[in-house]
Amino acid sequence: MDTSLNLSSPQDIASDIANRAKQRRLEANLTQSGLAARAQVSLGTLKQFERTGKSSLEFLIAIAFALGAEKEFEGLFPPKPHRSIEDVISKPVRIRGRRK
Repeated sequence: MDTSLNLSSPQDIASDIANRAKQRRLEANLTQSGLAARAQVSLGTLKQFERTGKSSLEFLIAIAFALGAEKEFEGLFPPKPHRSIEDVISKPVRIRGRRK
């Protein structure tokens, strides 16, 4: 199974994440109801997630914890690397964005 994120839309990414979560569930030999109970989420929500990829972030994190995959969130939105020493010295860290 190819796990690269060479996908074209947010829905593609959501579907891919749902498929990988389902695969992890099956590898752990868990039923949908077993995972739902372990993650303390509703069975219907889990079924919908596996079918459509739709979920809340809180739900996704609960599933990740139940599958032992919570550390995988650490790679999400890493800070951009500095290109030069001038970037570090001259630019203050932004707290709020300017654009709408």
